[in-house]
Amino acid sequence: MDRVSIVEENFLRRVAAKDLPKGAPASGGLSQTDAVGLFQAQCLSRALDLQSRQMQKQGQGFYTIGSSGHEGMAAIAWALRPTDTAFLHYRDAAFQIARSMQVPGQSPAYDMLLSYACSSEDPISGGRHKVLGSKELNIPPQTSTIASHLPKAVGAAYAIGAPKRHVLEHGQYPEDSIVYCSFGDASANHSTAQGAFNTAGWTAYQSVPLPLLFCCEDNGIGISTKTPQGWIAANFQARPGIKYFSCNGLDIFDTYETACAAANYVRTQRKPAFLHVKTIRLYGHAGADVATSYLPKAEIEDQEANDPLLHSVRLLQESGAADPAACLKIYQDTRKRVARIAGEVTTRPHLKTASDVMASLVPPKRDCAPTNGPTAEARAKAFGGDLRAMDEPQIMSKLINWAMTDLMLTHPDIVMMGEDVGLKGGVYGVTQKLQQRFGHDRMIDTLLDEQSILGLAIGMAQNGFTPMPEIQFLAYLHNAEDQIRGEAATLSFFSRGQFTNPTVLRIAGLGYQKGFGGHFHNDNSFAVLRDIPGVILAIPSNGADAAMMLRECVRLAREEQRVVAFLEPIALYPMRDLHAPKDGAWMQHYPSPDRQIALGEVGVDGTGTELAIVTFGNGVYLSHQARKALESKGISTRIIDLRWISPLPTDALTDAVTGCTNVLIVDETRHSGGVAEALMAHFHEAGVSRLARETAEDSFIATGPAYAATMPSADSITRAALKLVEAS
Repeated sequence: MDRVSIVEENFLRRVAAKDLPKGAPASGGLSQTDAVGLFQAQCLSRALDLQSRQMQKQGQGFYTIGSSGHEGMAAIAWALRPTDTAFLHYRDAAFQIARSMQVPGQSPAYDMLLSYACSSEDPISGGRHKVLGSKELNIPPQTSTIASHLPKAVGAAYAIGAPKRHVLEHGQYPEDSIVYCSFGDASANHSTAQGAFNTAGWTAYQSVPLPLLFCCEDNGIGISTKTPQGWIAANFQARPGIKYFSCNGLDIFDTYETACAAANYVRTQRKPAFLHVKTIRLYGHAGADVATSYLPKAEIEDQEANDPLLHSVRLLQESGAADPAACLKIYQDTRKRVARIAGEVTTRPHLKTASDVMASLVPPKRDCAPTNGPTAEARAKAFGGDLRAMDEPQIMSKLINWAMTDLMLTHPDIVMMGEDVGLKGGVYGVTQKLQQRFGHDRMIDTLLDEQSILGLAIGMAQNGFTPMPEIQFLAYLHNAEDQIRGEAATLSFFSRGQFTNPTVLRIAGLGYQKGFGGHFHNDNSFAVLRDIPGVILAIPSNGADAAMMLRECVRLAREEQRVVAFLEPIALYPMRDLHAPKDGAWMQHYPSPDRQIALGEVGVDGTGTELAIVTFGNGVYLSHQARKALESKGISTRIIDLRWISPLPTDALTDAVTGCTNVLIVDETRHSGGVAEALMAHFHEAGVSRLARETAEDSFIATGPAYAATMPSADSITRAALKLVEAS
């Protein structure tokens, strides 16, 4: 007999015999009626676990990581309000079931079974994944098993206090709500989780409101690796800025009373707390996991003897809420009801086509109040003397700064966050004066942790803000890229567009910085951003384009709820000259605030028919230098600026090269895995026969005189173009 059957047989036998485990007597403020209700939630959670395994055996279910042993989490849901946003651990079915009992019109058994069956009628993910989540219950879906949802929980909690200083058109959270975030003891060790704990404590230490309740469900093991005895308590009892609470998760009375105290502390003090809940894990990690292969049988049997449902029966009997016979009937009736519902659910439809699966990759558009932009008076106050400077051409960094100023004047929901973005005005001065113009609460100087920067942003985005986080250097993104891949980009996908986190991520990057930084500050690899479905990637090549593209990025976030990455070429921030010192040919005038460059609109410079150079970012600048040499040799050349790297504007590119004999792709990313690979494939499929590419080497970037040695140059572009044309 397998352990699942043994646990159920033990429960039925011991309840019938009134052979219940010993424990502390029922105490606290949980009423008899509520206690019975929580037991019903626990029984439903257990029944769903058992049914999911049966469905898998029959080929009708596709997920078996269950909540058995963690049913006490129902009591925590009861201690919170259904308006408190909850980012849940994957073992928290009982929590969601108990919360559904607080909101009329819910059908948790049917809905969760649809999710187990991956039915397209699953109300949260539409059959894309078995996730806990519900829009009506304020539970965003989570697929994380490594606590990557913790940073955005910090951001969401920060966003509760922030609206008091802002007007939010799309705000979601009540001012008196808190954020709840649960995870396992093994996940608490992950660097992402540790960063979130540190950020929460760092924030609260400075008396910044952060109503966040962390909850660690400590069952003592992560798959097969045990958590050292006492480790969680030792790690979290004395964390600066975070108050520690603990309870016995096998005891719904103790759990409820402690959770009420913790929630009240967070709600009234607006400070974070850590709730340590001791639980057990039944059945092993998942359906395919056989715990007896790595744990002694006696240890497993000891755990099973402490089944939380058995403890709940004892507590209900001691409190006078229900006798064991009544509890046994609740359990058996629940098992029958779940089996009946499963029979219905397994007949429901599934996703079938790629378009079915991909339908929620792009979030739904939302209505935004129309705006005419800032008034002349508001602009004059914000810009001051910069208004007069707008009559003259300026470098890229200045034009980006002005664009952000106009955007922040227009949209009070925009907030920026990052390392040194406020007081210092950014490492390259791109955000200079913005903190003076808009205050510390809209220009947030964060601690040095990219995961926390992105978590702050995507958490705030869920409460109606339009965050514009800055990653100081492209190389630093790799510390935190899963916050985009695993969290921000998947939220709409796994919620059928019900939850979104519109964000404009600004990143300073790419190569060609003279004598500074090496591969930590000159990074020409952004394949990770191109590889994430649904993320838009934009790269400007000059200041005017940067301003107009940034406006479109903000529009895409605010109106279409998209996640957008705006990659700014560092080497072009200060660029003034193109061909000769002091020619000023790469500076631009500031475009009128009503001008934008639409997503997918490429730039075409020149009408040459012999050669088209397709490029982006620094490549556009270098290609303009190369064109002078090429045209001196009689080669008529047009330059196509890609601008929008992902999704690739294929139709616009095909149109842009029409009539050209030769196409040269200039790509400052690496030869392997770079943008040129996708462009070569596209043009080949489009029927372009005369095609070549000039790319960077598969190398890191050096510091010093060889800073550009591994990347395309004006000379190498010229040589590649001549070779292509002369061979035609």
